[in-house]
Amino acid sequence: MTLNVRVSGTLGEFVADNIGDGGAYENVSEYVRDLIRRDKERVEAEGFERLKAELTAAFAAPESAYEALDAETVIARNARG
Repeated sequence: MTLNVRVSGTLGEFVADNIGDGGAYENVSEYVRDLIRRDKERVEAEGFERLKAELTAAFAAPESAYEALDAETVIARNARG
């Protein structure tokens, strides 16, 4: 995939400060790839935290809160959306 992005003003200056001899990246492409990678990691971490919170709540529930289900019931429930 090729992306073309126009950045100007203070954002352009910020990007320029992070590129080349004085910056952490050799070029803009490397910088953008790193930003995308970090954003992907953030989204995955947020998903994991949501799952962890749901599992923590589920395991903290009293035994009486659980309902026995057979496979057919689960499949039917999931088919409804």
